[in-house]
Order: sequence, then structure tokens, then C-alpha cells
Amino acid sequence: MSRKQLSRSGGDLSRLGTDDAGATMLHLDMDSFFVSVELLSRPELLGRPVIVGGRSGRGVVVSASYEAREFGVHAAMPMGRAMSLCPFAEVIPPSHGLYSSYSQKVFDLVGEVTPDFHQVSVDEAYIDVSAAVRRLGSPVVITSELRAEIEAQTGLNASVGIAGSRVVAKLASTRAKPRGQLLVPLSATQEFLDPMPIEALPGVGEKTKEGFFKYGIRLIGDLAAVDEAWAGRVFGAHGHHLWRSAHGLDSHGMDRQVKDRSISAEHTFNDDVWDLSQLEHELLRLSDKVAHRVRAEGKVATTLGLKYRLGDFTTLSRSITLDAPTDLAREIYEALRPAMRNLREQKSKGVRLLGIRAAGLMDFAASGRQARLDEAEHSGREAEVALDDVRKKFGTASISQASLLRRRPDPENTGPDHV
Repeated sequence: MSRKQLSRSGGDLSRLGTDDAGATMLHLDMDSFFVSVELLSRPELLGRPVIVGGRSGRGVVVSASYEAREFGVHAAMPMGRAMSLCPFAEVIPPSHGLYSSYSQKVFDLVGEVTPDFHQVSVDEAYIDVSAAVRRLGSPVVITSELRAEIEAQTGLNASVGIAGSRVVAKLASTRAKPRGQLLVPLSATQEFLDPMPIEALPGVGEKTKEGFFKYGIRLIGDLAAVDEAWAGRVFGAHGHHLWRSAHGLDSHGMDRQVKDRSISAEHTFNDDVWDLSQLEHELLRLSDKVAHRVRAEGKVATTLGLKYRLGDFTTLSRSITLDAPTDLAREIYEALRPAMRNLREQKSKGVRLLGIRAAGLMDFAASGRQARLDEAEHSGREAEVALDDVRKKFGTASISQASLLRRRPDPENTGPDHV
């Protein structure tokens, strides 16, 4: 991390230590996401001031490269103002559809690590890796490998904060930028927070900042030093929330809670899909992805969920309780396929998003799963486990089920080819 990055925190972050035990909350933020996506096809602009945004007089900045930010350009700034600050910047109009495609690729990779993540924007998410530590290693190792995989698969860079809470992880990721990761050990949380300006806390806008200044509160440490009851009396419920944040504690539903573990995957289509065969092909792909993750956790699912979003954003869902627990893509697909077909028949509209969820998870060893009487000697599970072995060695994209690579006619389907 550069000296400039260290100065943003008000202290030498290298003193924080390397103990990542319990620091299982990550905040991932893609570096200058919109600009970075555009530069993938314009490598000649690397290292130059670049702005993504509308060129018209009323246009605004969507994103700016770090070189442009050095001149004071930032997101949501009127384009006229941005060009006056950096007149020699290259301006690129936004490419509709391209960003969501790359976002999907990034968060598909996050989903390979754990399903326990909350995506808050196209380029940002909180990731709870507590359930993945035993399988993948320490939080720092998980973060390093995830960032490397994102860069290898997409050409994009991510910065990640590693901490014991969301609020601290978010502050850490900001100070890790660009192309970095920063661990805040649990024991160093207050040391990390105290020297920061009060406005660094999420939720402190200009008016709240001015209110704090009236009472001599200019640093996060100043707020942490006052009584919580006083903060509540003066600033209301928001004061209680900010006081907790000043101590590195999440609030307003951000605390990590014991929850019904589930594993899910979804896909947003670039254009609304009307063709049943295309929907079923995607359903099989999602089933393969979820089944792979279920097996990686050593689990089986007892219930399944289907998420079906139409072009007008109407979202429908269906839940299915299985006769027997499963960790197989084919069984997940076959269980959800009738529900999806029924929805397609009931709602003659294009589909924007398709998603599936495996829930009611239990350990495979305790599931008592047995082969069916009509199951072949070499079962489908053997084949899918063999796929897992190849993917583990060569990457998740190295191999797929044959049915995902070709389509066959379906006599029940009146449209084009069917999965």
C-alpha cells in the first residue's frame, strides 16, 4: 500500500497487525468500475484521465479514472464542471448492458466462495466468509485468491476491506484503493477508527457533520469517547447508530445473525427472454452452479426455490419440498422445471431474471441419501463429483455438463430447440 493511501487513515496502517481471526466480514468494491470496463477495449487510454458520462450540457459524470480524480473530478459531477477541471480528459459515453454483464461475472465468482453476500450495487458487496474459512482458508487468503480470480477472469481490479463488521470493512476497503486489500484485526478496530474524520463514517452528511462540529466532535474517536445516551438525546436514533459505528459495531439490521443457510444463484438476461428453451437451458446452468456449491459445502438440500422476474420487474417465486435431499444438478433441474413451465404458461411476458435457491441444508453424511432403484450402476452423482474434481484443479469454467453445450428437440415445446 502506498504512503498516500496510508495517509488517508490518519495513521500508519501497517501497525494494525496480521491477525485475521474473526475478521470474516469483507467489503468488496471494484476499482473505478465503469471506467475500468470501458478500458478493457481501449487499452491505449490506460494511465490517462478518462471520464464515463454524458457529453451533453446536462450530462453528468458516471465514473472517473483515478488520473481524472486527481483533478477533482468525481461521480455525479456535471460534465461541464468536470471538463473545466480536466479539459484534456477522454470522455466515453456509457455502454448500456456492458456493466451488468461484467458485474454478473464478478459476483458469480463471489458466489463460488460463499452464498453469504449482499450486493449493494453493481460493483459493491458485503461478503461474510465465516462459513468458507474451514474450506478455503483464512479471510486474508480468501480475499487474496478472490481478487486474483476476479482479475484473471474479468481483467478488472477489486479492493477489499477485511474486518469484524460491515462498517469497518467498508472504511477499510476505501483505504485499500486502488488494487489493494486491508485487514483490520478485531483488536485494532478502535485504533483504526479513532484518527479518521467524522465524515468518513457512512451516514454522516454535511448537516450531521456540522452538528458534530458544534460539540467539538471532529474525529471518529471524539464520537466514540462520548456517552451513547448523550448521542441519542442530541441526534436521535441516528445518533445511537453513529455511536455504534464509531465503535466498529453494525446496527439497523447489519449485525450478523444466525440464519437459515441457503445457496443460490441467479442470472439477469441482457434482453427479456420469451423462448422457453432458452429459459430451461439457463435453469440447467443455474442448477449445475448451485449443485456444485452445495457439494463443496458437504451438504444436501431438502427444499428448493425458484425466482422468476418479468420484464416489468414483477417477481414471482415458487418453493418445492423434495421427497429426498439432493446435491445433484439434474435432480434440482427436474424438480424446478415444472414450476418454471407453469409460470411461463401463466405469464405470457418476457423474463428478465431467473434464479434458484437450495435451502434446508443438512450434512451429506447425515442425510441418509441412497441410490434410487432405477439408478444406473454408475450414478449421476459419480459424474457430477468427477466434474467437481476437474473444476477444483482447472477452474470452474474448465468443464461443464454436456447438456449445457448442446440442445435437443423437445416434443412438448413448440418453440425452437429445447435443452
